[in-house]
Amino acid sequence: MTPKDHASISRLMESYFDGLHHADSAMLSSVFHPHLAYVCATEGDELYLDLDTYLARVDKREPPAKRGEAREEAVLEIAFGSDRMARVTARMRMMGRDYLDFLTLIREGAEWRIVGKVFTYISRKD
Repeated sequence: MTPKDHASISRLMESYFDGLHHADSAMLSSVFHPHLAYVCATEGDELYLDLDTYLARVDKREPPAKRGEAREEAVLEIAFGSDRMARVTARMRMMGRDYLDFLTLIREGAEWRIVGKVFTYISRKD
């Protein structure tokens, strides 16, 4: 894909990480597709949510930023399957856990959105 597509997804990921760190559901709704599939694949904590249910949970959590948590996140890979489909692999630490996200993105017009978030985590023993 083009450098513009890569830059667009990189900006989307900045908003994604900001939204998670600040527990900002409005910011997160700007990066997620309205038909988001949110799946936790951690054994014993499997979870399948739609966008509205997920954002309601975000609204109830204390933001990591408010607790003074340092940001630790990285985009490990951006892969394009076509001019309308991409995958992002990301890692982050927050709320006492190390997360690994597999994000599936689609482009509608000029906008990329996350349509699928499948993730797992391990609890930290800090």
